[in-house]
Amino acid sequence: MSKRIRVLIADDHAPTRADIREVLAADPRFSICAEAHDAPGAVEAAVRTLPDLCLLDIRMPGSGIAATWEICARLPKTKVVMLTVSREDSHLFAALRAGASSYLLKDMDPSLLPGALADVLAGEASIPGTLVTKMVEEFRDRGPRMRPTVGGDPPGRLTSREWEVLDLLRKGHSTAEIAGHLFLSQATVRSHIAAILKKLGVPDRGSAIRLFAEG
Repeated sequence: MSKRIRVLIADDHAPTRADIREVLAADPRFSICAEAHDAPGAVEAAVRTLPDLCLLDIRMPGSGIAATWEICARLPKTKVVMLTVSREDSHLFAALRAGASSYLLKDMDPSLLPGALADVLAGEASIPGTLVTKMVEEFRDRGPRMRPTVGGDPPGRLTSREWEVLDLLRKGHSTAEIAGHLFLSQATVRSHIAAILKKLGVPDRGSAIRLFAEG
């Protein structure tokens, strides 16, 4: 028997994780190597278990988009697939720019999920037809109005430490609180924040937080 596809499932809704686990466990091609309920947990589990594929929810705490950035940067051989309720084209484009290989909707027929994931590992992209239409319209109408959703083009990759700082900013922590939490000096934290703003192409902390709060 060929090697099983090792999958990490990250979603803050436990019943959803259970449903996905049940569907994939019934298919001999897959095995579940880890689960997480938020973005930091997804990144930690991915680095620890080295899955073939990560199935991430966009709106889980910490932002699935942010987790995608980090996982794709640190584990370039791991495929990331978004599984979400969001049909917003801004989320689709943000996910793809962050490194996601495919974008699936949670209202899809569950029986089709294993095949879609196997296709991703085979090098194919899986995106709902309605969203493909939006992609075609976006790229056909490219012009001054189009701006990258996350960072520049290509986006600057955040380091693991920068990602931690950004996540704490998103949770409302001050510079001093972040310094204490990460055992850093406040000057170092400010340097990390400056680097984050530059890489994301945003003017201030509030803009950076809003960027990922939308994910």
